[in-house]
Amino acid sequence: MSDKDPLATLHKGQTLPLQRDVEAISIPFGKTVTLAEDSEVSVMQAKGSSVSVGHEGRLYLIEGRNLDALGLEALPRPTLPEDASEEEIERFVWDQLRTCFDPEIPVNIVDLGLVYGCRIERLITGERIVTIRMTLTAPGCGMGDVIAADARNKILGAPQISQVHTEIVFDPPWSREMMTDEAKLELGMF
Repeated sequence: MSDKDPLATLHKGQTLPLQRDVEAISIPFGKTVTLAEDSEVSVMQAKGSSVSVGHEGRLYLIEGRNLDALGLEALPRPTLPEDASEEEIERFVWDQLRTCFDPEIPVNIVDLGLVYGCRIERLITGERIVTIRMTLTAPGCGMGDVIAADARNKILGAPQISQVHTEIVFDPPWSREMMTDEAKLELGMF
């Protein structure tokens, strides 16, 4: 794989034919669907390691490992070596959360202030369960299922993690003060 980011070649509104059938996450429902080869999709946002596309009036999220369906180089699924330390596993989880974006906002969910906490528990069997406590920018926001599915798929790339649970909470309510300065700058909220 080259060092160049394949997402950098995409721009909003660009139309592409799918090169093969591809699994995508439907927005805002978070369900996995298959988009057919030769279907035309329009790029909405290319951030992190995923692309949001429009197709027949609906929105979908295509993960980086499926970029070849868009005619780009696929990104390898993020993973960890079997002997990774607890610190490496925790860093991996946070790094993957930073590649998750609300399909309508160009800032990752960590910098946006949506992730309130992340707990990794190790069971007697040696399995690890990750519980993410997060919120949405508004209680009526329909993107929670999509963001949760994206985070779950990316974090489950580590063989040490067997389950990922996402708790959506609204207390405390999200406010723009929870964003990092970089996120505020990106969104023009300074």
